[in-house]
Amino acid sequence: MASSHPVRTSEKENSLLEKVLKAFPSADLTEDDLIQNPQFCKLLAKLSSHVDSTGLTKSLQKELKKADEELQTETKKWMRPMIIHQLLEEIVQEYIIGKYQSTVTPDDDKFYGTLEQCLLAAKCDVQLHLSEGPSSVLGISSKHVQRIMPSEQDVQDMEERLPKELEKHLKRKAFSILSYIQPESEKDSDGLKLEKFNHLPQLLKEERNRIEHLREENAEMAFKLTRQTHSYLNDLLEHMRLLQTLLLENRLKVQTKLDRKKLEYLEDKCKLGVQKIRVELLDIQLDTYTPSKISTHKKIREQLETELTATQKEKQAVENKLASYDMFGQEFKDLVEEFARLQVEIEAKKLAVDTLTKPEVQ
Repeated sequence: MASSHPVRTSEKENSLLEKVLKAFPSADLTEDDLIQNPQFCKLLAKLSSHVDSTGLTKSLQKELKKADEELQTETKKWMRPMIIHQLLEEIVQEYIIGKYQSTVTPDDDKFYGTLEQCLLAAKCDVQLHLSEGPSSVLGISSKHVQRIMPSEQDVQDMEERLPKELEKHLKRKAFSILSYIQPESEKDSDGLKLEKFNHLPQLLKEERNRIEHLREENAEMAFKLTRQTHSYLNDLLEHMRLLQTLLLENRLKVQTKLDRKKLEYLEDKCKLGVQKIRVELLDIQLDTYTPSKISTHKKIREQLETELTATQKEKQAVENKLASYDMFGQEFKDLVEEFARLQVEIEAKKLAVDTLTKPEVQ
């Protein structure tokens, strides 16, 4: 699987990759596959000097070329009589179609009739294999075929005229092919047409070579375009990653600024809210404490402060007395406690006397 991350290669590695990809165009290989498997790439580079683009070695390629030449030679030998037979059938068919459109002479009718019978007998002989014996299906033998054959004289006359008719037919087909390939040659004379037709194979060969050359150039351009596209896509991915990083960093910076501004806005808003609360408190205080209430509170405060001062002085005097009492020691403390106890008893007895004397008064 090709990596999504772009891989940078040196000029030497690029040359090696291009060599391998060109040497094996039919292999399902990509540039990323070769980059991820460098040893396999080197192996293919070494093999490319021993095999062709199809994977054949040079010796096998020579043998294959020789076999192709032999096959073409045998094919030509086999096709030559087949082509002549087909041309003869075309001549007969053209005559059959044309005789309904124009008048024909008895000699023409006899010639084409003899030719048609000979072709029919030859087709029966070939398709039924009569040279090997009678047909096992229809029971037809070569003697039955000889019955439909015309006389030897008619066959001899037909054979004498046949080359000329075949030449005329071939000339018409040649001119038709020439007109199809070179429409401007229709107005030329027959001699000039024949001259052009003789050069036509060479022209067609040159045209085929030109087309093959253009096809090779097109394949090479497609290969280069594929590599450039791959390189451009890798660069585009790298640029997109950089752009994404820059956008993210810029977004973080912008977001920080926005957050700071938002924080300042909220702080100002909070301060404004505190100020509003303080204003409301002041309004409440103004509504609650009128000037008369404030003067009254001041008087009360002054009186309380005066009483507080007097109480503090009294406290200080008591504390001084207690301090002077502490100077007499433990005996004085016992005496004080006894005095306090007696005071409590006196108070209790007074209370009891008052309780006892109240009913008598009533």
